[in-house]
Amino acid sequence: MGLGARRGPGYLRGMSRTADAYWGRDGLERAILDALAAAGHDVGALTIDVLAPADQFHGGGKPATQRLARLAGLGPGSRVLDVGGGLGGPARTLAVEFGCRVTVVDPTASYVGAGRALTARLGLGDRVTHVEGDALALPVEDESVDLVWTQNSGMNIADKERLYAGFARVLRPGGRLALQEPMAGPGGPVVFPVMWARDAATSFLRPPADMRRAIEGAGFKARAWEDVTTELAASAAAEVPAHSIQRIIMGDALEPILRAGQQNREEQRIVNVQAVFERG
Repeated sequence: MGLGARRGPGYLRGMSRTADAYWGRDGLERAILDALAAAGHDVGALTIDVLAPADQFHGGGKPATQRLARLAGLGPGSRVLDVGGGLGGPARTLAVEFGCRVTVVDPTASYVGAGRALTARLGLGDRVTHVEGDALALPVEDESVDLVWTQNSGMNIADKERLYAGFARVLRPGGRLALQEPMAGPGGPVVFPVMWARDAATSFLRPPADMRRAIEGAGFKARAWEDVTTELAASAAAEVPAHSIQRIIMGDALEPILRAGQQNREEQRIVNVQAVFERG
């Protein structure tokens, strides 16, 4: 997969400052390993299943990743670009269980560093690559990937049109976009805080119909569009263990986020969609 410099590194660092301010954490790899060890896991013999609670930072966890991969029809040899892939949990799942080669692009330096270290620990460095970069200025060559993957990563991005145009640029003709996103539901404005934002200033959800128009306007044709709100709600209602990435990252701030999340689900203020599109 070609990774050409579309913008200078200084530009990318500037674009990532806001993300770092909210998401960034020092010593993240050590925090994850310590939490797993405290939960009784042997951190010297990690697997993607052991890591899953601590590296799948999105609604539904690893089962949602597997579901989206099946929906997208992923298979061996697929060149995947995971945009906003964080610590690389989904990427490692796609590499191990679906035979893909994955490049993870994320704006948060501490996530990229920790993700790279975890990938190395699992011996997957030849199949999963981690790159610091911005979703709106992807450091990837035109028409160089088979599938763009994005799982709960667009909520802080207001310019959806530019986002999806960038996805279309890097995909080969006939390539696919696989996404999982929370979207604005019919029940009214989002109750904050949510996992990705303390308030509405950095949260940019659109209703499903508007999202679909934005994606199709970038030259995509829908192949699958499925509301997975009920499926994801079951996992969200479960107890969040101490070694989950949600607790590792959010700490004491997690409880009000969980309460708001329950209200947003029950009142249909947020809905969740998995979808697959094909680039024309």
